[in-house]
Amino acid sequence: VQLQASGGGLVQPGGSLRLSCAASGSGFSIHIVGWYRQAPGKQRELVAVITSGGSTNYEDSVKGRLTISRDNAKNTVYLQMNSLKPEDTAVYYCNAAVVLTWNGLMHSYWGQGTLVTVSS
Repeated sequence: VQLQASGGGLVQPGGSLRLSCAASGSGFSIHIVGWYRQAPGKQRELVAVITSGGSTNYEDSVKGRLTISRDNAKNTVYLQMNSLKPEDTAVYYCNAAVVLTWNGLMHSYWGQGTLVTVSS
């Protein structure tokens, strides 16, 4: 299983971006997926999470601005980012809890990260 994160870039304050986290491979099912971010000099933090049933949760500073969603048919999770602020600047990573069909065990996979820069 591989996770590919994409969609980052440079955006002005107040702007929007949509990040994607696509899982590829075979013989797996995706359960919980989280988007994390790591700003320079700071620890990685969880900003949004979505369960297999579609329940979501957000870190307080992003509530109302970021929306996590998933397309199970495409094995893809999205992070719609609106009203972006300079403090949202970070490398964004996705993490997925995946159950492999062949062994029935849950494994954790990380995407490679995508840089979001919010600046005028």
